[in-house]
Amino acid sequence: MGLVLERKDLRDLSLGAAFLGTGGGGDPYIGRLMLERVMAEGRRVEIVPLGEVSDGDRVIPTAMMGAPTCLVEKIPRGDESALSLRRLEAFLGVRATCTMPVEAGGMNATVPLIVGALLGLPVVDADGMGRAFPNLYQDTFHVHGVPGTPMAITDEHGDTVILTACDDFRKEWIARGVTIRMGGCAHIAEYPMDGRTARRAAIAGTLGVCLAIGRAIREANERHSDPFDRLVGTLRDTPYRHARVLWTGKVIEVYRRTTEGFARGWARLRDTEGSGETLDVLIQNENLVARAGSRVLCSVPDLLCILERETAEPITTEALRYGQQVKVVGVAAPPILRAPEALEVFGPRAFGIDLDFVPVEESAP
Repeated sequence: MGLVLERKDLRDLSLGAAFLGTGGGGDPYIGRLMLERVMAEGRRVEIVPLGEVSDGDRVIPTAMMGAPTCLVEKIPRGDESALSLRRLEAFLGVRATCTMPVEAGGMNATVPLIVGALLGLPVVDADGMGRAFPNLYQDTFHVHGVPGTPMAITDEHGDTVILTACDDFRKEWIARGVTIRMGGCAHIAEYPMDGRTARRAAIAGTLGVCLAIGRAIREANERHSDPFDRLVGTLRDTPYRHARVLWTGKVIEVYRRTTEGFARGWARLRDTEGSGETLDVLIQNENLVARAGSRVLCSVPDLLCILERETAEPITTEALRYGQQVKVVGVAAPPILRAPEALEVFGPRAFGIDLDFVPVEESAP
């Protein structure tokens, strides 16, 4: 049974999306404001379960791509991803019956909701990442053999590129170049598929998880209870079954630059619980790996989330600043992301990091 999203749900949705974004996916506050605007115009946002998508449905996922640091300075007009979907439909000669997130993290959890509201399309409660990843091929659609192109890429001027590529790696390389020319962030429709393929290749229920996470954080703060306890308890009833606080500390150094269409860098956190140790977090749009000396506390594809120490509100990588008091939470990724074939795409070595993946529940404390 579907859910009609209400405006009162948007704070919870954006909080949960920021958490699953692991620092990336685009600023969820911007996405929330854009969605509030279209809903204030009386437009309807309907979310449907993945299991209710029929074989004959035409699903076209939508998203924003590029460096989150650029998005802060170049706010979207609002209809770019909807334009990409319509222009991809024209190229394919089909009409979409629904859209879906490519990734459930950050602003990209709300982009398809905006598209659905503008075009009158239902949004499937599923995505291809279960979090946010920086590269277009880092999703379960690619792992399950769904062709990533044709795809459409649109900027705020309404310029659109229709791209076909021989494989998803070439797609990423070419689309990243186009996005850089468009100012560092652009808006896409990709992985057109039928409903049967969507049910096989997508991770179900991730928009619902965003709402549950956001609700847990908000209600804990309203009741002056521990939001981290509530968060960990909430995640036990989702595909993200294991979560724990890995580090409590202060941000003492941040290095960040926008290059090659990504926000790359690292952050250093000093422990404030007595040891004085430091934790280094490697960043490529999202938080990838956390290391304290030789110990790896968490790495992709598991989720590495930096949260405000008192409220558990997520901090995006572009918002990290010296002096912030934080807790770092590690979360087990859904099992589909940990399969051997998936680790070739999502694991540390896929980012050029010389590490074997160790599940966060087995990592050194």
